[in-house]
Amino acid sequence: MQNEEGQNMDLYIPRKCSATNRLITSKDHASVQINVGHVDETGRYTGQFSTFALCGFVRAQGDADSALDRLWQKKKVEARQ
Repeated sequence: MQNEEGQNMDLYIPRKCSATNRLITSKDHASVQINVGHVDETGRYTGQFSTFALCGFVRAQGDADSALDRLWQKKKVEARQ
């Protein structure tokens, strides 16, 4: 919900899992949010990053590593890294 000034007034805004598009609930204490830094061709950090959220379900199945790799490969093509 937003007020008249356009500010968010909700106490909790749910996130979505980047791998499965499931909602990450407030009770999902196994979920993580990871920032992956962008580097230039010399290997220096550019100050930009991509954020990925993984729900506890993906982590419990043991698919977090492959999901993060798949998401980063897709993002890398878009960002031309």
